[in-house]
Amino acid sequence: MLKKGNKLYSILTGSCPKCHEESMYVAKNPYRIGHLFKMHERCSVCGTKYKIEPSFFYGAMYVSYAVGIAFAVAAFVISKLFFGADLITTFVAIVITLFLFMPVIIRLSRNIWINLFISYDPNAKTSNTP
Repeated sequence: MLKKGNKLYSILTGSCPKCHEESMYVAKNPYRIGHLFKMHERCSVCGTKYKIEPSFFYGAMYVSYAVGIAFAVAAFVISKLFFGADLITTFVAIVITLFLFMPVIIRLSRNIWINLFISYDPNAKTSNTP
């Protein structure tokens, strides 16, 4: 089970990387496409500013490539090895998987990117300093 204080907890839940108390996103559901990129300016608990600098999340594009490859490999393995699909069917499975999981991949990439730069601080809840 994931516990607060673990980077994986913040990455998978989309919570503040510093205090792990609040969601960084206005809408927790990534499939609300109109709100996919909408983030709070700061954490209301610890005051951490999410957009560290202008265009900060452009770096998440590099992470999304790796995450997308992981999803594509998983789709290939499942379709080819478990279902015995031919090459064309596995290709279609990969394309459908990437299309359906695009919002999740985008959110995971942003979460991984910000967690590379901000670490968990158990005292952040009490200090309330940016």
